[in-house]
Parts: sequence; C-alpha cells; structure tokens
Amino acid sequence: MNFSQPIRTRLLSVFFLILGLIWIGVSRVPLGTQLSESIAAPQTGFKAPDFSLNDMDGNSFRLSDLRGKVVLVNIWASWCPPCRAEMPAINRVYQQYKDQGFVVLAVDSTIQDTLANAKIFATENKLSFPILLDQQGLVTRLYQVQSLPSSFFINPDGTIDEVVIGGPMAEALLVSRVEKLLREVP
Repeated sequence: MNFSQPIRTRLLSVFFLILGLIWIGVSRVPLGTQLSESIAAPQTGFKAPDFSLNDMDGNSFRLSDLRGKVVLVNIWASWCPPCRAEMPAINRVYQQYKDQGFVVLAVDSTIQDTLANAKIFATENKLSFPILLDQQGLVTRLYQVQSLPSSFFINPDGTIDEVVIGGPMAEALLVSRVEKLLREVP
C-alpha cells in the first residue's frame, strides 16, 4: 500500500492552513483604524453625503441647504456620450418640475473634463440648472463614482432614494422618479 499520497495531501493542507493564518495576522487592520476604502459608497436609504461646490459663475451650492426639496445629483462629464444623451431629458424634467421643488445639481467631474468643454456643452444645450464644478474631484471621491453618469435621487429629508449608475436615463424614468419623490414633500 502506498500511504505517501494521503500524507502528502495532509501536509499540504497543514501548510496552506498555516500560510493562511500568517496572512490573516499580517494583513489585519488594528482595532480603531478606519480605512477610507472601507467606507461604503452612498446608497439607497442612507443620508446623501454633503458637499459644497461652486457653479460656473462662482455661486456656491451646498447640498444640505436643499433639505425639503427633491434633488437629483447627476455626476457627469462633457466627453461622456451617455451623459450628453441624458442631459436634454434632465433639462426638460427640471423645467417641468422646478416650481414644485425639484432641484438638479449637475456636477461636472471637472477633474476628468475641462471647464471650457463643460461651458460649451451647457450653453449649446441651454441647460438651465446649476452646473457645479468638481475641480478637485471631491464629489467624485465622496460618492465613489466608478462610472459616468452617476445619478442620485435624494428625498426631501436628505436620504438617497435611488442610485442610477450609467445611462442615459430615459425621460419617462426621470418623470416617474421625480413625481414619486415630490409626493413626499411636506
């Protein structure tokens, strides 16, 4: 009888077990340490991370100042085809519902774009909502943007109702989300 195969398998198993325990010990994070990568991305049901950015005219906008309103935070760039495709629909929906408390904060990921291109795009498309400039990538990092466009529908109480990654969003989707959220305005 040849017992060398089972013994070799057991020794290999013990070796990998010890190697795994060493790896756990070496790679563990000390108690009380918080890694920025471990912070969960903004998601439905949680408060929207607050931020303050300037628009193209230098006016400052703070998300938390918009409590009581329905807010769409749309993170985009002028070179992004789905972003370009959905902006006219966002603008039409904004025009239709702005008097009822709907606000669009279009955050140009200027760290990946140019101010000149964002201005040209906004002018050509006659965008009537604020175009905020994320020149240092603050909002892009805070909202852990992995894909453009990224859209966050925010309730009047400041919690995220829905996250839409990618696009373009259809106008019908925008209308249904905005109408649903406007019914929640006190």
